[in-house]
Amino acid sequence: MVFDPVPMLLTAAFWLLVLAGAMGVLFVIRAVVRKHAALARTFDAVVLQILVPKEGAEQGKAPEQRMEQIREAIAKTEAFFGSLGGLRAQRGFRSWWTGRSDCLAFEIVAHRGQVKFYVSVPRAYQTYLEQQLHAQEPNAYIEEAKDYNIFSPTNVIVGTTLTFKRPGYFPVKTFKELDADPLGALTNAMSKVAATEGAAIQYVVRSARREWRTGGVRIASKMQQGKTLDQAMHGGGFWSSVAKGFSSASGKKKDVVAPTPPKEHRLSPMEEKLVKGLEEKASKSGLDVNIRIIVAAPDNARATMHLQGIAQSFAQYNIYQYGNMFVGGIPMSSRRIITQFIHRTFDERKRIVLNAEEMASVWHLPLPMTESPTIQWLTARRLPPPVHMPQEGVILGESIYRGKRTLVRMKPVDRRRHMYMIGTTGTGKTTIMENMCVQDIRAGEGVCVIDPHGEFAEHMLANVPKERADDVIYFDPADVERPVGLNMLEADTPEAMDFATQEMISIFYKLVTDPSMIGPMFEHYMRNAMLTLMSNPEHPGTIVEIPRILTDKEYQALKLKTVSDPIIRAFWEKELPQTSGQTKGEMLPYLVSKIGRFIENTMMRNIIGQERSGFDFRAVMDQRKILICNLSKGKLGEMNANLLGLIIVTKLQMAALARANMPEHERKDFYLYIDEFQNFVTDSIATILSEARKYKLDLI
Repeated sequence: MVFDPVPMLLTAAFWLLVLAGAMGVLFVIRAVVRKHAALARTFDAVVLQILVPKEGAEQGKAPEQRMEQIREAIAKTEAFFGSLGGLRAQRGFRSWWTGRSDCLAFEIVAHRGQVKFYVSVPRAYQTYLEQQLHAQEPNAYIEEAKDYNIFSPTNVIVGTTLTFKRPGYFPVKTFKELDADPLGALTNAMSKVAATEGAAIQYVVRSARREWRTGGVRIASKMQQGKTLDQAMHGGGFWSSVAKGFSSASGKKKDVVAPTPPKEHRLSPMEEKLVKGLEEKASKSGLDVNIRIIVAAPDNARATMHLQGIAQSFAQYNIYQYGNMFVGGIPMSSRRIITQFIHRTFDERKRIVLNAEEMASVWHLPLPMTESPTIQWLTARRLPPPVHMPQEGVILGESIYRGKRTLVRMKPVDRRRHMYMIGTTGTGKTTIMENMCVQDIRAGEGVCVIDPHGEFAEHMLANVPKERADDVIYFDPADVERPVGLNMLEADTPEAMDFATQEMISIFYKLVTDPSMIGPMFEHYMRNAMLTLMSNPEHPGTIVEIPRILTDKEYQALKLKTVSDPIIRAFWEKELPQTSGQTKGEMLPYLVSKIGRFIENTMMRNIIGQERSGFDFRAVMDQRKILICNLSKGKLGEMNANLLGLIIVTKLQMAALARANMPEHERKDFYLYIDEFQNFVTDSIATILSEARKYKLDLI
């Protein structure tokens, strides 16, 4: 029987085809799984923007000293990437099937006219990354940011991926060999991108497996043994040994001749430098890296110009003969590279290996010495909150320092020293006041809001809880149907009368455009007129009646019946009658004109002309009421709003000082919120700031 091997070979071929087909299907399925896994990882990543202050650059240093300072600064980033490269590379079936999930993306972005620095990190690695960054850059400010978008429907998008010309174990130049900060060339190229355009350099990074060092170490070893670079790279491998074996087996037997010893190859200085570079690169932790450059511009020519300019900036790292070089593909608008950029996908086919020193050379945070004009810097350095932060009191805000959130509070005892908020328009002064006021209202505290715009008052009215609705007093002078009285000349004691008189004169000084228009004579006449009107506490006069008492003799006589002060009586009975007609004719119109602007206005006259105020300021403070004063300048006019605000502040000050007859432990804190504070205080504010504290009238 003759053995026929054909059926067996056919069977083997069939099963090999089946196995190959199964493997092909498996890899197709794996590709689909990896694609979906990469998309899922995109949504599990956090985008962090990193800002550093532009300070600390010392001027006037020699170039050598300046470069040494730059190298020391970049070395910190090298330590950071060294820690990332030291992480164990993910292995096992899961990473083979779904792809590695430990990739980070470091990005330099030109967006809206500024160059910014971002890091995209899986949430599982966020804390680790922030800790490592802060360890090397204590002044860096890291905040979660919305993912940026450099694309526009009208722009053309081009991109390329940079790779190495030689195997990844060949070194490139690093910051230790360059004569300037390498980041400057990259950011200067990106600073040419217009505000309506966009560009980004993306480094997708992960820790490399140990095997990447093998080739470099082997070549360095062979070159040290006397081989040339070409021999070290291509000679002495497994297949070369097999070929030599076949050659000797098939050759004819010849006479044995003593072999000639090969001529020893001496390394040139450049080859010695290469050997050193290979060994140094292999001695440091390695990172698998994808480098992508994406540009969006109105037309293809401009987009390509920007992309080539950025790509050419990487030429500074090239070692042309005995090292490695960055090379980029043809600029393209491939959907693949754009998708990879958006999802920050790691492409195995475009993988290069950089050690920590090389990675720090191509990406590091801007240094104070960096001269690029469009870099976004940290304008104010962030500081940690105090160690002994109060655990009680009103919440001012939240301190976020290095990822740790701490509530910032202010204790009641500190609020009695008052609070003054300063900032340019739009910085949030009113918003902070609103938040504090809402907390006080909900805590059952007594508050007063003086708002010259109206929105603050309306917001507070909307935030009053139902259980405190009966505590609200809403003062709206623009409501002419129901005017609420506000009499500045209400006073119960001689001390209060003197205080009200002096404050009213200070108010007039505040309201006139030129304070020199008010002099000693004005003060003299006004003081006597107001003290006379206040002489009868049961029926006090008002500001509206000041012109009348100065011009109406019968009304003067009526009011003098309740005046007991001989100095005031002497003014009306002796001094004023002896004043010449010409002087009186000049003085009285001058006095009346200063008040006329208010009493001639019907709305104001109905408020300041009432004998009794619509509410008791002392009761408001002691009973913890909510007084909301809507002094909208748009409805009242600036002068009228200022007058009413000044009167309210003075009345509250008088009520606070009247607490002197109350035991200190019975005095309850009352919080006075004044927006546009400078418009509603007189020079006597020093009194309220110093003395009102002990009476628990607290200003904000």
